[in-house]
Amino acid sequence: MAGNLRHAPGVGARGARETGTERERAMAKLATAQHGVVALRQLAALGFGVRAVERRIRDGRLHRLHRDVYAVGHTRVSRRGRWWAAVLAYGDEALLSHRSAAALWGLVRPPAGAIDVTAPMGRQGPSRRSGIWIHRGRLHPEDRAEHHGIPVTSVARTLFDYAEVLDFRRLEKAWEEADRLKQLRLGEVERVCERGYGRRALKPTRRLLAEARAVVRTRSPLEDRFQDFCRFYDLPPHSTNVEVLGKEVDVLWPAARLIVELDSWEFHSHRAAFQRDRARDTRLLVAGYRTARVTHDRLDREAAALASEIRELLRAQVVITSESRKRQGGVKHRQS
Repeated sequence: MAGNLRHAPGVGARGARETGTERERAMAKLATAQHGVVALRQLAALGFGVRAVERRIRDGRLHRLHRDVYAVGHTRVSRRGRWWAAVLAYGDEALLSHRSAAALWGLVRPPAGAIDVTAPMGRQGPSRRSGIWIHRGRLHPEDRAEHHGIPVTSVARTLFDYAEVLDFRRLEKAWEEADRLKQLRLGEVERVCERGYGRRALKPTRRLLAEARAVVRTRSPLEDRFQDFCRFYDLPPHSTNVEVLGKEVDVLWPAARLIVELDSWEFHSHRAAFQRDRARDTRLLVAGYRTARVTHDRLDREAAALASEIRELLRAQVVITSESRKRQGGVKHRQS
């Protein structure tokens, strides 16, 4: 440690106390911003000499987590604090990555075991430290991000790296969650692929990119096709892209309380979206709205049958609604 810190220069007693208090405040502020952890090089930058650091270690004010990385004040460090400490252990250019980054972004549950850190190739600390899985590789400026104050690989780079450490099913679920959280940027993922020539992650990532791009291309044409379908089969006028219970629906016949949702990808872009759609359908049903789902395949293969079903749903729902209003009116009349 002596080689990393200088001895503090001599100052008067009062000046030393004032300077020491300022340093303590600066250290506390830094530790708060870093979830309770600091690096030795940061303490040196704040003006702490070797004796000051050694004294704080003896007094229990600094607790070693990794070589030259300390918890400030206590040893009960949060998960984010331990992630921060692992990044600090490999220098200023290191980033939380892979499984740990996916957990920080909220794409997966926090994994047990070693913390994943990626550091640039070259002279960047030791090859291995206890509790840390170090990955060496090139880091483009676009790969760098910060989340909850922790230096971390971008969502796009995280998903790409994740493809090399887990199976396709779990990778797919992480994509679904990134999409649900509105963090998935296909253009950024494509650029990561361009920079990742020769990586094992390319095949699964490009597969998911192709599937996601297919969804984007077919969503609007389905809406156009459904309008043509309604005109051809002379279905009653309806509203499009309107809010029901605070959520936008694709098609609504208000009087009949009938909703049609247009599913542009039969297998659904993501399983998480599939589950959300079904949960919303249930909430709408409780509120008195029926939901029918229409796909390209139904319009291709069963257009006439689909038109008949919609007419029947419209007729039946209008009858139900009318009867319900009569009953409600009768109740009100008896109460008056």
